[in-house]
Amino acid sequence: MKFFKIIAIALTIIIAIIFIKFKPAYAVSLNGEQLGYVGDEDEFQEEINENILSTDEENIAFVELDDVDYSMSLVSRDQVDEETVLAKLEDSAKNVYRVYEVADLNNEEDKIYVNSMEEAESLVASLKETYSELEPNLVINTIYLENVDEVNEENIQIAKNKMAEDLQTQLEEKEEKDSRTVNGIYLACVPVTGRISSRFGANESIRDHTHKGLDIAASGGTPIKAVADGTVIRSGWSSGYGNLVVIDHGNGVTTYYGHCSRLYVSKGTSVKAGDNIAAVGSTGNSTGNHLHFEIRLNGEQVNPQKYVYK
Repeated sequence: MKFFKIIAIALTIIIAIIFIKFKPAYAVSLNGEQLGYVGDEDEFQEEINENILSTDEENIAFVELDDVDYSMSLVSRDQVDEETVLAKLEDSAKNVYRVYEVADLNNEEDKIYVNSMEEAESLVASLKETYSELEPNLVINTIYLENVDEVNEENIQIAKNKMAEDLQTQLEEKEEKDSRTVNGIYLACVPVTGRISSRFGANESIRDHTHKGLDIAASGGTPIKAVADGTVIRSGWSSGYGNLVVIDHGNGVTTYYGHCSRLYVSKGTSVKAGDNIAAVGSTGNSTGNHLHFEIRLNGEQVNPQKYVYK
């Protein structure tokens, strides 16, 4: 019995010594790296939530921290250092910022990042008002970034200037295209490059009526191009026109190409803007090599210089 009493006393002393020097604790690890020890898992997790994951800083959407792992251990009391572990976790945490992107869907390169929805909405309203004729396709997207160093006043202004310049270019291109459009048909090119020798509405001795087209002087054999997509509805000889090509572009719009020396297309041919359809000549009622060019809308001649050769 004495032996067992001695063993019991010895065990009690050993256990007391262990609990004096050591204590149950939790080893804290992040991505497989042990950071240190803390006393209570639940209490320490609350510290993480309050001091790292919660923030009132403007524009921070959330704080990103990889999963923290806990494992029960028995360690020396002086190894438990919650402040050091918390500091290491704080260094590993990443702030994720919420910013607002104003984007032009017609130009993927044009993006402006601002700090608030109000600022984004105001910017979109201003741009849409300024470029109302263009009806810009602007959208606002919520974007999350880890680095917001570029979202500063200087870079915001640079992005605003670039978008404004690009929208202005789009507007000018639209106005140019609109000015070359007849009843919805875009005249993509001129039929031939040359000197205008007779304008629409001119009175000349060669004819007994005002000129119903535009004469463009050019060397014989110069290629003549279709000004827009369409279908050839006439190709052949036509009295005063000489060799003539007529193209139907739809929407009541037709174009006439007269006095040609050669015809490259036949009736029923589908053509694209810029296709060679004939060659400049002096056939029919003509005093020299030139193209007689007409635009007709629902059968009525209109002045080609409203749309080309301005």
